[in-house]
Amino acid sequence: MTEIDTASLPIARTNRLSTILVIASGVVAALQVGKAAIAIPALRTDFHLNLQQAGWVMSIFALLAVVGGIPVGAATTRFGDRNLLVAGLFAIAAGSAIGASTETFGILLAARILEGTGLLLVVISGSAILNRVATKQDRDLVFAFWSCYMPAGMALALLLGIAIDGWRVFWFANAAVASLFAVLVHILVPRERSQSAPATFAIIAENARKTLTSAGPLLLALMFAMYGLQFFALFSFLPVLLVERIGVSHATAGVMSAFAIAANIAGNIGAGVALRRGVPRALLLAGASAVMTVTGIAVFILPAPTWVIFGLCVIFSGVGGCLPSAMMGAAPRAVPEPHLAAMSVGLVMQGSNLGQMIGPVVVGSLVDRGGWTMAAVPVAIAGGIAIATAFALQGVFRRFTL
Repeated sequence: MTEIDTASLPIARTNRLSTILVIASGVVAALQVGKAAIAIPALRTDFHLNLQQAGWVMSIFALLAVVGGIPVGAATTRFGDRNLLVAGLFAIAAGSAIGASTETFGILLAARILEGTGLLLVVISGSAILNRVATKQDRDLVFAFWSCYMPAGMALALLLGIAIDGWRVFWFANAAVASLFAVLVHILVPRERSQSAPATFAIIAENARKTLTSAGPLLLALMFAMYGLQFFALFSFLPVLLVERIGVSHATAGVMSAFAIAANIAGNIGAGVALRRGVPRALLLAGASAVMTVTGIAVFILPAPTWVIFGLCVIFSGVGGCLPSAMMGAAPRAVPEPHLAAMSVGLVMQGSNLGQMIGPVVVGSLVDRGGWTMAAVPVAIAGGIAIATAFALQGVFRRFTL
């Protein structure tokens, strides 16, 4: 595979191109989340699934990511962030193609695990690339755009899933796009200019210990888990909720869900602007968590008209978008030593994927047993924990001047 000598390009131009490709790769990875949400009705029919089993289609690919964040952070340091990003995109391509080809539910879940591993590789290595190519003054804004990868990918998947006839065709198309971006990243994104000597197992273990005993990464991981639980508790099933509870058509539900998820992008970018202008990070986290919690509970329990429920979903998503932006920007820097940055991002992503895995399964199970109002319980509990964690992070942010 031919590789451009990016060292000969102007630095600003190279960094800008790398930033665009990394963020776009994140969007491609997030397509794999949204494509399952829009495909759930068809998957339930094709594989004869109940809502709890359908929840596992959404969350099973996060299972390996729950335990793999720290190892992937170590691998990023050992093998290079660009190499891991390419590997993650190819893993997504393979998983999507296998999932589209199978008639067996077990194989479909295994393919989702492969996709989840690829997503984790993309997010951790992508964060490492952005952390090294972004200037200090632009870092919060760059990470604000980077944190848009999930809502942008989910919204795009919902819209494309409606337009493309058949979920299997869409999944094969995802495999092709992920492969294309893997090639582009390999050719156009520069490697690190200097590679350190390969770390021994003892060094990796010591770095992992330091990361796991640092308050910053631990608290950020906990808060990201609560955010992931709340966000995916609602948006994994929003198309189904709109169809079953409000009575809109599947196509309308897909468009409404895509619009609500897209509102999250505005929150992500808005948080980056606010942080750049000096808004305290902990205050931003606490306030956004409170709004998410109140609106999330209301969506599930209020017997309100369609426009009210939809408006609450938009507020939930838009204000909630402040959270991943503020947390992702802090993760590589809330550590006592710079070389722990990738592991810190890995630990934080473990938290994110834990919430992403728990949310759909818990909500699907509760809704199967007691109806949609039961989904408000985990949203409320997660919100209370998130708000408390935001205030606990104040001291960490002061220490690292974040």
